[in-house]
Amino acid sequence: MAFPVTRLRRLRSSPVLRELIRETKLDPADFVLPLFVRPGAGVRRAIGSMPGQFQLSVDEAVKLAKESWSAGVRSVILFGIPEKKDALARGAYAADGIVQRAAAALKDALPELAVMADLCFCEYTDHGHCGVVKGTRVDNDATLELAGKTAVSQAKAGADIIAPSGMMDGQVKAIRSALDGAGFQDTPILAYAAKYASGFYGPFRDAAESPPSFGDRSTYQMDPPNVLEALREVELDLEEGADMVMVKPALAYLDVLAAVKQRFGVPTAAYSVSGEYAMIKAAAAKGWLDEKRIALETLVSIKRAGADFILTYYALDAARWIGA
Repeated sequence: MAFPVTRLRRLRSSPVLRELIRETKLDPADFVLPLFVRPGAGVRRAIGSMPGQFQLSVDEAVKLAKESWSAGVRSVILFGIPEKKDALARGAYAADGIVQRAAAALKDALPELAVMADLCFCEYTDHGHCGVVKGTRVDNDATLELAGKTAVSQAKAGADIIAPSGMMDGQVKAIRSALDGAGFQDTPILAYAAKYASGFYGPFRDAAESPPSFGDRSTYQMDPPNVLEALREVELDLEEGADMVMVKPALAYLDVLAAVKQRFGVPTAAYSVSGEYAMIKAAAAKGWLDEKRIALETLVSIKRAGADFILTYYALDAARWIGA
């Protein structure tokens, strides 16, 4: 029935009615909190390009995880800043590596916390690329063996979920094979299946101390204009054994996120990356935007597009805002 019989504004007339019929709702359990961990004790080093975010020693990461858990955030993802970097990223798969120590401490302090371990090598290599470099190119196949070793090391330390982000062809298959061979058949893989070569990563590279020393990552991360290629990447990762998939970044790739969810219907994540966070923070600091309103609106848009869960630097703040 048309106007005046049908008046859609009737159901917008009060906060209670709007909430009652709301189609997309955020929950603190939807969020995954990224943690940047580094050696030391009592370390809480501010990240200049990401106001409110810090590089943390393991003890401080545990404190923040407990605080987030109390607010309803049930998952974290770990990124490591090692004491030393080298050409073969040895810190990534060392039994006493920084992510391994953090995973063990977090599981000891919060046994029910879902600890995801990012699996990439850019933070651990002295050249800043995501794999073994030969000449001026990343050697895809030489990197796969290291990916398998790293996954097993992370799982042994207590990581619940392995999240490979290096965009090497065949990495999910290599990781699944290594995990299964080491007795970790039940450890799921969250594949960064559609990870774009994006300009939105700039602040992250400050946070993780991982800018490449030469060139860029466009030969292995995805070209931003492509959508069909993203669907191929997701399909291949699922065939190789991925249990969940991710689209990264989130906000500029909501169409990709929606297409992935619609095509495959598998558990799908999106990473609201450092640049998205930094833009909101910068505009809010100028008084140009309402930070809370814009952050929550952005997170709703990501969930509405198809994300089952969201990696976001706003995880703790958003959880508190929702629960307030």
